[in-house]
Amino acid sequence: MSLSADSGPTRAPIETLDLSDAWSRTPLVPAETVAGKTLAIVIAIMTFLAAMTAGFAIVLADASREWRGEVGLEMTIQLLPRPSRDIETDVAKAAKIAAAFPGVAEARPFTRKESEDLLTPWLGAGLDLGQLPVPRLIVVRRDPNKPLDAAGLRAALDAALPNAVLDDHGAWMERLGTMAQVVVGGAAAITVLVLTAMALAVGFATRGAMAGNREIIEALHFVGAADGFIARQFQFHFLRLGLRGGAAGGGAAIAIFLLLGFLSRHWMASAGGEQAQAMFGSFALGWTGLGAVVAISLAAALIAGLMSRAIVFRALRSFFLASN
Repeated sequence: MSLSADSGPTRAPIETLDLSDAWSRTPLVPAETVAGKTLAIVIAIMTFLAAMTAGFAIVLADASREWRGEVGLEMTIQLLPRPSRDIETDVAKAAKIAAAFPGVAEARPFTRKESEDLLTPWLGAGLDLGQLPVPRLIVVRRDPNKPLDAAGLRAALDAALPNAVLDDHGAWMERLGTMAQVVVGGAAAITVLVLTAMALAVGFATRGAMAGNREIIEALHFVGAADGFIARQFQFHFLRLGLRGGAAGGGAAIAIFLLLGFLSRHWMASAGGEQAQAMFGSFALGWTGLGAVVAISLAAALIAGLMSRAIVFRALRSFFLASN
């Protein structure tokens, strides 16, 4: 809106005036305030939580792929004792059939002692299993460079040995893959919720900053300041807070994963360390995890800047429509 000729000279819009130096000394939104520092801490905490959630999901997904890759290279043949059959002869015959099958690198039969040891965790130690019909196992390892027809091997075993059962762990690997997908999906949902909560916090902070500078905003608009000029002042302010908080939160998440990786390598010799290593690997994020943490940190800063800009535009339109 411009003044008429009767009321004085027409003023130029504020964006055509060279006020950059004066504005850098007295910004519309002060750079260092208690509210700004608090919001930066909130953004850092939200970014840290989102980055840790995404990081753990990536670590578990990588560990799941490793588990499935290792388990997928092995199959087991279970031979059930029958009164009319010699179990040792059946074991040798099954191992020979499996070892000669295309795509099989090795077929190693378990001895009776090894088979009985597998039952110890379930039946307890000190139990005499000599009179019990303990099933015998043969571990079949695939050749990673050659395809293996599991159905063909199962058919060959069924034709030669009616008491042989081939398990390729397909159902177990399918459940493991489904579990990994559920974990990744849940982590993605939690990350979105955390970033949404952060956006709402930025929105409340923007409204509070506008309320505290209402008179200045009215004066700027009266002298010809465009809505975009005012919105950019808030956007740059909250973008700086977002970058500061996002860098702090993302850096803290990376530091935690580096510490967990160091501790896992340090404790690898212990039983608990071996279990953690088997479950989560070495806690290494890798380039994918690091990229995800950096992306979340940048997303936090962009959300802070864009959210504040959208709030300012909406508030300015509502205010000046009401005033008109």
